[in-house]
Amino acid sequence: MSQQDLDQRLKDIINHPSYKLAYLDQDFIQSAELRPLRLEVELMKPEIMLDEAGIRSTVVVFGGTQVAPKEEAEKMVEDAKAAVAKDPDDPKAQRMLVRAERIYNKSRYYEECRQFAHIVTTYNKQFRDGEFIVKTGGGPGIMEAANRGAYEAGGKSMALNIILPFEQTPNAYITPGFCFQFNYFAIRKMHFLLRAKALVCFPGGFGTLDELFTTLTLRQTGRMQSIPIILYSKEYWDTIIDFQFLADEGVINDEHLDLFQYTETPEETWKVITDFHGVKV
Repeated sequence: MSQQDLDQRLKDIINHPSYKLAYLDQDFIQSAELRPLRLEVELMKPEIMLDEAGIRSTVVVFGGTQVAPKEEAEKMVEDAKAAVAKDPDDPKAQRMLVRAERIYNKSRYYEECRQFAHIVTTYNKQFRDGEFIVKTGGGPGIMEAANRGAYEAGGKSMALNIILPFEQTPNAYITPGFCFQFNYFAIRKMHFLLRAKALVCFPGGFGTLDELFTTLTLRQTGRMQSIPIILYSKEYWDTIIDFQFLADEGVINDEHLDLFQYTETPEETWKVITDFHGVKV
């Protein structure tokens, strides 16, 4: 074998995937066989970083991505009305207007969530550093409102984002260094609840319902710490879910209705949390 052949053979050895350090080999790390390792690492990274940052407890805020600030909601209604005016017989335009008006009617929740996060953050800045840190899913809508309220109070907030088929960029109000990206919904859900001292659900859709019922099931079965589970706006939640019917049908116990409660204002919501934990404010 010539020296040229030997040199080429050495290059082939060094450049082959087998020669890469295992933890630097992305194809290997992303393989189906390494899924257990990826799950473990995804659990450990935020845990280690939050311990180092002294984050001991959180107030988790869930809610719809489509809940917009008033000015944005007004623009949506204006655009929808313009589309209907252009073609009054277009059913899609008519439907867009109905939905835009509903979103506008919910815009108050954006501001109220923002106020709630401001109240919580003002408290933890003054009295409980590392406690009651606002935590969201990191996206737009209610999540943005909560992170924004904490930011405007001059404090920290965190977020757990998720890789989706469509782009989900974190909102800009999250504290740098406290935004984590996840591939697995299951690990993300664990991190939502590991440090949770309260869960507040503002109006939302499938994702909010998923997170709410995961938490209710864990509380129902005694698989997580006792926390207040708060549904913001009884009118909204009673419209989309008939919890009493579940109890009447015997598929949940009557006492399971006590796992959650309703609130109507940011101040009332914070009082439920502080009363539950015996915190003086």
